[in-house]
Amino acid sequence: MNTPQKILYVDDEAMSLKYFDRLVSSIAPVLTASSVEEGKAILRDHASEIAVLVTDQRMPGALGNELLRYSRENHPHIVRLLTTAYSELGDAIEAINSGEIFRYINKPWVLDSLHTDLKNALELSALRTERDELLHDKIIVQQSQLLSNRMASLLMLSAAVQTEAHEAALYQFAQSALVCKSVEPGVNWQHWEHADLLQAEAQRGVSIASHLRHWLKTWGEPKEGAAALQVLAEVLNADPLGDDGVLISDPETLTALLTAPAGQLVTAPQCAWLAWLMWQEGLAHLEPIDGAYRVSHVNASSLPGDWLADCMEQMGRSLT
Repeated sequence: MNTPQKILYVDDEAMSLKYFDRLVSSIAPVLTASSVEEGKAILRDHASEIAVLVTDQRMPGALGNELLRYSRENHPHIVRLLTTAYSELGDAIEAINSGEIFRYINKPWVLDSLHTDLKNALELSALRTERDELLHDKIIVQQSQLLSNRMASLLMLSAAVQTEAHEAALYQFAQSALVCKSVEPGVNWQHWEHADLLQAEAQRGVSIASHLRHWLKTWGEPKEGAAALQVLAEVLNADPLGDDGVLISDPETLTALLTAPAGQLVTAPQCAWLAWLMWQEGLAHLEPIDGAYRVSHVNASSLPGDWLADCMEQMGRSLT
């Protein structure tokens, strides 16, 4: 994650823009805009580079508060300051009370005070960036752990439901998830306590086992060739290709058991892909084809001894 270092100053007075740049460029690179709309455009294009936003209040067309509000809602990492004259102090107080700004700077500026305020704002921006990086790393670790737990749980569940060939089925399931490149669990980590998450995942596992049994009982004895592929096409609402396989356009039908949010009700269609692989004893292969995915039959082969650990590592790397 790049650390933003620039200051954006917005003011409709050309002399103020030049004066600010001359006073401040010694402590940070300065971008300038002469209106709220121009300021928004710069934020849209360069927000990742901007650490601090300073805006005047009274400008033609729109007030500085509008730009501050826009920045808070769309680019919350940016530290926001309002500069205004004493006669407009009420606007500054309103901005502070509504959470729009870090602080306000009086006009006319006093150089030492201006530098101090901006340096404090830059330091706050750096701290926010560091915090965001730590949170990002923490979330990646949590997501990786959840993926690993779900993979291990699916292996145990499939073994309990079907004693033979369950490992080959789960191996192909894991390989298909890696092919789809979409294995990030949609979990609100601020919402879940550890014990609650474990309980939700355990309940989820019970539901998955029930759906797997349902599908295997419904399909009965395994079929071969085009007949088996036709079953898959029907349950996944995919396009049958006869003996050439099945074409699947929605990768979520293949990865939902790994990516679905914690606490979300598990559905039978979400379990159909793994159940079908178990029904076919893992004798299937998934490959990307022109933005979709084709499932075809393959011959039996031996599994690597460390395949599960290797899949977990690959899935964890895909999150970074």
